[in-house]
Amino acid sequence: MNSADGNRSLQRGVEILRAFRQGIDVLGNGEIAERTGIPRATVSRLTRTLVQTGMLDDVRSERAYRLAAAVISFGHAMRMSSPILNALGPMMRVESMRRKMNVGLATADRSMMVYLESVRFNPRVALRNVVAGQQVPMESTSLGRAYLAGITEQERAKLFATFKRRGAGATQNLLAEVQRSIRSVKRDGYCAASWQRGVLAVATPIIVKGLPVYALNMSTQNVQPTSRLSAEMGAYLLAFAKRCNEALAGK
Repeated sequence: MNSADGNRSLQRGVEILRAFRQGIDVLGNGEIAERTGIPRATVSRLTRTLVQTGMLDDVRSERAYRLAAAVISFGHAMRMSSPILNALGPMMRVESMRRKMNVGLATADRSMMVYLESVRFNPRVALRNVVAGQQVPMESTSLGRAYLAGITEQERAKLFATFKRRGAGATQNLLAEVQRSIRSVKRDGYCAASWQRGVLAVATPIIVKGLPVYALNMSTQNVQPTSRLSAEMGAYLLAFAKRCNEALAGK
């Protein structure tokens, strides 16, 4: 196998692992081929390799595969060794208790946002249990829109094209909302979104030279979203984001 073939096999192997999403237990070769666009014969060869390397478990009774336990160790290693999370995690926990709000930190995974840390002030009453590693739509959430405001115009244009290809979910109205949120970040330093009933979230980009763009948010449940509440939460968020940027300087 030459270098180009090896690189392509590696890329396809990663795409196979990415085909497993939250709520999906097992996938067969045919389903993986459909989700990835990789020829079924190639999928069959690569899933065997992924089983041999400990990345997939072979569920023979269903002629399918599921992610192996080894996969979770990568995420754990990333979280435990990340200087960003080591610096901001404790601060986020203190801020969550201080403001009695949820605090989250995320960055982009292609056209989705992935939580790196999520501190829930009171998980017993949370409308959903958001945890590190969970993905949320970039275009629908305050986190995603804050991230979009923090990247370059060229990067943003590529992502907008991806949103449009998703189909019905990326309506003109939704994309117009995204643009308004980006303008809000440019004007006020943060944007607000309420993409779930009774939940209000505000977010701002964290931009530090030499690091990826992150997005920091605060959210609260069981509220009636208002401009006054958004402004109050936004002020808390910007003050906290300033401290986060100072903590990240030199990381």
